[in-house]
Amino acid sequence: MNYLSKICRTTQPYIAGEQPQDKSYVKLNTNENPYPPCEGVAEYIKSFDCDRLKLYPDPQNTILAEEIAKKFGLQKENVFIGNGSDEVLALCFPTFFDKDGSGVAYADITYSFYKVWAKVHEIPSVVLPLTDDYRYDVSKFKQVKCQGMIICNPNAPTGQIINRLDLMSIIEANPEKIIIIDEAYADFCNCSMANYVSKYPNLLIVRTFSKSYSLAGARCGYALGDAALINGLKTIKDSFNSYTVDALTEGIAAKALQDTQYFSSCVDKIIATRDEYADELRKIGFDVLQSNANFLFAKHNDRPASEIYYQLKNNGVLVRHFNAPRIDNYLRITVGTPEQMQSLVDALKALLNIDQSVEEDADKN
Repeated sequence: MNYLSKICRTTQPYIAGEQPQDKSYVKLNTNENPYPPCEGVAEYIKSFDCDRLKLYPDPQNTILAEEIAKKFGLQKENVFIGNGSDEVLALCFPTFFDKDGSGVAYADITYSFYKVWAKVHEIPSVVLPLTDDYRYDVSKFKQVKCQGMIICNPNAPTGQIINRLDLMSIIEANPEKIIIIDEAYADFCNCSMANYVSKYPNLLIVRTFSKSYSLAGARCGYALGDAALINGLKTIKDSFNSYTVDALTEGIAAKALQDTQYFSSCVDKIIATRDEYADELRKIGFDVLQSNANFLFAKHNDRPASEIYYQLKNNGVLVRHFNAPRIDNYLRITVGTPEQMQSLVDALKALLNIDQSVEEDADKN
């Protein structure tokens, strides 16, 4: 007897990046920040009163909502907080889309969790292909027939962006549709639309503490938008779980927001390392897309991505390979510390049989 629902039986869940425990790896496969959280986070954890854990947390996460609102010049009524941006995005589907509606639109190459959420909630998907060079086709998003859309910007796993003017043209061409922009990686470029939520009542921005704030293990994300959109999310959230962000995580995230100097220094280091090692990969035969995130999307001119992925893993370096149409010959490489990235390049040179001494002599000449 099969007791599972039809939806459960037919859904292919999202597959997260592997987290092997068999040995120590240079881990460049899940877009984690290579630097630790700010000192204020560590101090908060050390001073946290464990007696507080016997009580439920504030269901409104007021302290953190106020900190986020202050950062973006908004009111706490414009902020929704969830257990990672994945939970926030997942709640968007039953909040803004109907089973019998015209569907949710998203790119064919983007964060693959979108199609899973659409399937689970039985919402029609309208899939819009990226261009041949993996950029958003703005004209398609401006004209698409759907109930609303999700745009990952910078896009995952390509790292490409839509600029603000193009995003504004999409929003203004679709005033009757919800426009959700997933900005998980927006801190690594100058492309955020967070400052426009007061201008556009149909715009919802979803962000996370996992990447730029080094808090992937704490699980905290948030949305910014018109109060009506935020109230809708709260209605659906409270229909599942009134307490999503625990008391410890709320305090940790608030402390991370307050240390703007440390935040900026980490982001700047990652951007500098990203750009430096994109060039290093190109020198050894990789095509690397221009990245605006904390990862690189690259393919080798001669060696299949799957082969490189397995050989790197056998040598203690983890990167991400997507066995998916149009991108199955690409690797997504998280930007780590300079030392981690150099370990990657050294491993690649070894498996590609590149003589490093000859290369160094060529550079001198």
